[in-house]
Amino acid sequence: MINRVVDLPKTRSFFLFGPRQTGKSTLARSLLGKASWSVDLLESDLFLRYARAPELFRREAEEKISKRKVRTIFIDEVQRLPGLLNEVHLLIEKHHCQFILSGSSPRKLRCGGTNLLAGRAVERFLFPFVHAEIANSFDLEAALRFGTLPAIHGRVQSEQIDVLGTYANTYLREEIQQEGLVRNIGGFSRFLDLASAQCGELVNFSAFGRECGLPTRTVQAYYDILEDTLIGCRLEPWTRSARKRLVAHQKFYLFDTGVANAVNRRLTAPPDSSLRGRLFEQLMVIETLRMRSYLRSEARLFFWRTNGGAEVDLLIERHGRLRGAFEIKALKRVAGANLSGLRAFHDDHPKVPLAIICDAAEPHEIDGVRVLPWRVYLEELPEILG
Repeated sequence: MINRVVDLPKTRSFFLFGPRQTGKSTLARSLLGKASWSVDLLESDLFLRYARAPELFRREAEEKISKRKVRTIFIDEVQRLPGLLNEVHLLIEKHHCQFILSGSSPRKLRCGGTNLLAGRAVERFLFPFVHAEIANSFDLEAALRFGTLPAIHGRVQSEQIDVLGTYANTYLREEIQQEGLVRNIGGFSRFLDLASAQCGELVNFSAFGRECGLPTRTVQAYYDILEDTLIGCRLEPWTRSARKRLVAHQKFYLFDTGVANAVNRRLTAPPDSSLRGRLFEQLMVIETLRMRSYLRSEARLFFWRTNGGAEVDLLIERHGRLRGAFEIKALKRVAGANLSGLRAFHDDHPKVPLAIICDAAEPHEIDGVRVLPWRVYLEELPEILG
């Protein structure tokens, strides 16, 4: 089993959220010892039994705590039955046992007035593999094309394509509807196609709505759904500039490059140079977001862009100070022409360290800008994020 870098509490109860097939169940079960009990709410008979009588779960748990000395209880897919959390609350208060509660849709819990065990259970998030977990077998071209979901790791290419195609068509389009998050599956499907095709670009809700035939508010709601189900993430624009008028639109990234390619039906051929550059940017941004979560860093991520088109792909800010401005280019050789965005940013923020993340062989410096091979950037992320 590949060691995950997420830091999970040893004795305290916690929620473990993450997109499907990121290895939540496997990781949670690896933590269970003999004094444990597992409940999988994907089992229909178990789900129906507890749905009819949630208190039955508490009675069965108390029996196991009393007779079998169970100290850890794992509930998988807890979002399917939010009412169980009231029983979990009572069990924690009365018996001080540990609960591991995994799920792929925190939205259903947060939006339903559910008891989220405030102060009694912390939240952790699990994502596809990060470079630090699979560094010895990490292949950049494979990661750009197929992503890093554990479900496809180590499989042959034909199996990777099958798994990702099923993920895109079955989960993203159908299960989101089945969970009651959207009613217009046709409209959501059109939205998803366009959102994945424009991954990493500025999001204009009204223009996007016109393109896919949906009201602006619906487009905004669909983006919220992708974010709340951990399928996507936003990057806000940095707005503190005394000299330049900056854009106000957000950027949006799907959580995995392989899933984005599957939605775009671009799995069976290597990406061209333009698409490869966008995928490279997406991979570096989502790796940064994943590591921020794993490190429980207080850093915030932004991008910078002026109405005139000058842009820096990634800013990292922590405790009110910008730790670095990073341009992301899928280039082996960096020239002065690739630094125009960083130079424009430097005019407003001369004290902020500048770097370009790329595919260079070794780190070096050009005109005051540090040239960072992507591996070096990923290795330095814990220090950058603080």
